[in-house]
Formats: sequence, C-alpha cells, structure tokens
Amino acid sequence: MSTLETTRSDEWSGTRAPAWNEDWLALALGLAIFALALASAFGADLLGWVVTTAVWTDPGLALAPVSKAYAALGGGGAFIVTYLALLALMSAGAAVLKADVARFALAFTAVFWIAYASWVVGSNAHLAAVTPAELSKFGIGWSLKLTNEGGYLVALVAGLVVANVFPRFAEWLKEAIRPELYIKVAIVILGAFLAIIAVGKLNLASSLILRGVAAIIEAYLIYWAVVYYVARRWFGFSREWAVPLASGISICGVAAAIATGGAIRARPGVPVLVSSLVVVFAVVEVLILPFLAQTFLWHEPLVAGAWIGLAVKTDGAAVAGGGITEALVLAKSAAEGVHYQPGWILATTATVKVFIDVFIGIWAFILGYIWTNHVNKQSADKAKAIEIWQRFPKFILGFVATFALALLLAFAAPADVAHKLPGAIGEANTFRVIFFLLTFFSIGVLSNFRKLWEEGIGKLAAVYLVCLFGFIIWVGLLISWLFYAGVKPPLAG
Repeated sequence: MSTLETTRSDEWSGTRAPAWNEDWLALALGLAIFALALASAFGADLLGWVVTTAVWTDPGLALAPVSKAYAALGGGGAFIVTYLALLALMSAGAAVLKADVARFALAFTAVFWIAYASWVVGSNAHLAAVTPAELSKFGIGWSLKLTNEGGYLVALVAGLVVANVFPRFAEWLKEAIRPELYIKVAIVILGAFLAIIAVGKLNLASSLILRGVAAIIEAYLIYWAVVYYVARRWFGFSREWAVPLASGISICGVAAAIATGGAIRARPGVPVLVSSLVVVFAVVEVLILPFLAQTFLWHEPLVAGAWIGLAVKTDGAAVAGGGITEALVLAKSAAEGVHYQPGWILATTATVKVFIDVFIGIWAFILGYIWTNHVNKQSADKAKAIEIWQRFPKFILGFVATFALALLLAFAAPADVAHKLPGAIGEANTFRVIFFLLTFFSIGVLSNFRKLWEEGIGKLAAVYLVCLFGFIIWVGLLISWLFYAGVKPPLAG
C-alpha cells in the first residue's frame, strides 16, 4: 500500500460512516467560521484579528490583522492570536473525533507554523509580484510571477522535505496531518467567497453576463468531457484520477479538483497533486498568453480578456493574467490611436471565471450522485437513497449553503449590511487560505518522491500538457471569439 493510500479514512473505504466524522466536523467548523464572519456585517467584528499576508519585500510589513479595527495587535500579535484560536478550535475537533488531543495539539503547532511560514515565503515580491506596476511598486527588476498562490507550492515542497529528509519528524506530525478535514472546511468557506465575487463582478460588468454563459458551456460540457476521455483512454488513468484531473484542468484548479475529488471519494492526495500541477501550468500561461493576446487580439480586447479567463485555471493567476493582458492591450491600442477605458478587460476575465466557479458545488453534487449510485456501488444492486445520503460528502452541502446565504444577503439585506458584507466574507476567506495551506503541507508530509512517481505524477503532467496546449487554449479562443468579438470597451473620455 502506498503512502497516499494510507490516508483514506474509514468513511471512504466502503464501511458505513460513523454518526460524527471528519465530514460532519468540517461542515460544522466551516459554518461556524462563516457565521462568526457574518457578525461583522451586522456591527460586531469577531474575526478581524485573523492574520493576513501581503506581498512584501520588507519582512516587517508582511503580516497584519485583516481588519483595521485590530491594528493595535500588529502582524506578530495577529499571527499569535490566529494560531491560538485555531489550536483551540482544531483541538476541540480532535476531541470530537476521539483523537489524542495532547498529541494533536503539539503536532498541530508545528504544522501551522511551518505551513504559514511557507505562505509568507511565497508572498515575497520576487515570487508573487506579477504586473509591471507591482514590480515598480516594490522596486524589483524580476519576479517568478507565481502570484500569492505560489505559497501553496512552497507549503507542498516544505511537506515533501519533511517527508523525505526528516521521516521521524513526519511520523511525529501524523496526528495533525489531516488533509481531508482541512480542505473540506476550506471548501465550505469558499462558497461564501465566490458569492461575493459574483455579486461584485456581475454588477461591474452587467452587460457581459449573458456572454459569460459561454464559460459554463465550455468548462462543463466541452473541456471536462474531453480531458476525462484523454486521461482514461490515452493515458489509462482510473476514474479516481481522471475525475479530479478533468475538473482541475477544465474548471477551476484547486477548488474544483478537491471538491470533485471529495465527491467521488478519491484519496486526498489525488486532487491536491492535480492542483499543484494546475498552479505550475498557470504560471506558464501567465508568462505567455498575455503577450500573445497583445500581439494578435489587441483589436478585440474583450475577446482577449475572456480568453485569459477561460484558459488559466486558478482564480489568482487568471485575474493576474487579466491584469497583465489589460495593461499590454491598452498600451498597444493607445499606440494605434485607440484609447479604451481601463477595467473592462480585467472585468471580463473575472466575470468569466465567476461563471465557472459558482457551479463547482453543483458539479460536485452531480458527480457525487453518479459515483455513489452508479459507479462505486457496494453491491450489484442500485444504491438506496439513504445510502447516497450516508456516503455523500456533507461539506459540499456547506459550500452550497454559504454561497446561497451570502448571495441572498448581498441582494436582500439592508444597504448598510450589504455594504459591509464583502469585508465580513473577506475575513472568513482568510481562514479559507489558511486551511488550504494546512492541506498542501499535510499532503507533502504524506508523500515522498518515489511514491509520487509511482502514483503517476509524470503521467499527470503529460495529460495536462496534451490537454492544455492541444485543445483547451484553442477551444477557449474560439468560444471567446464567438461570444465577445465586436464587443468593445467604452472609449476613454
């Protein structure tokens, strides 16, 4: 049995899940963080102390509390308070799961500090700065342009170093290495965050809404089916690998791969390895596609913006790519005597991404139903309705619930509450980032290079390379052209 195979929990092994397990705990924790964050919109800032990390060159400016109301804490104070709060919360969760709470608390301390240090390293300007404006702001001449999502890769690498260089330490950390729990909590919180993004961007670019349906058609009906077919038929991957691989490549990287991987009961290492590849390839796209858009699509600026949103699969890299594309295309257009208003190309990129993102939970729900009722049945008989409920990942219901409630509040709440809602959800999203970090570090600790190769990381990269450069980029360009050609941003006054 491989290292990653040992991470499969009992609830995923075909036995009946206990009444209280990691799935229910993740749902409860995610909803609790969401509820506490909402209090800020109603005047009680309960989570504003959580630490956030900015892109930095001066280490002293890297950390800060997410809310100015807690500015007196400073970056170091916010970090300590965040650590203590999560230590208490997760230790209580460990007690519910009947784990060794003392061992968990000690191991979680190390896991949290190493994972968050990885995020800080990944936020250094030489790694994370993307646009020329950012390079100028920080006074640097080069950057790897990883965006701050590069911190996830740093966390994964840190975990791999621990697993391969310090195996005894990795064993000691085992009690707190719970990637399934961490990522499920993050996905529940993600629902609210995507709802707020949708509201903001759809209001900004309301004239582009109907054309954004193209993103859904492409990602879910064209991209997903083709990537799944290639992974299964050409490269011989099992369904467990092909489903999150198709979701990660065709929909939205980290969140889609992990949400759909959970829905079909894939081992936790499968979607995270896929997500890591998505981040790496997104960096390559950000370095190449904006310059191609400037050269060949400057006369169709919204086609260029939509193309970036459809081709780049992580939200951070897609938006960063949209920003670079806008800067390059506007400069090229200005040189030709055409001066467009800024913001519309980037808004198109973001709007396309939103239309893809908001259906992650629904798609995972559909896949979960198909998987439990038709693919992975425990007997030759059709699964009973109650069994579908027992095996269905409850965290996806949390994702849908937070998305729906946040969307409802954004449209129906009093104006003063709706105005504060993005800031409140932003505080919850800061926790989502932390849980993603804990996930990536945990997967690294559960892996080693030899086992990674045995699990097929080389073949995964080959599938991604074939699909991305073989048809995803070109189909995305075609659909962008069909829906956005001839639609121009307004001219600058």
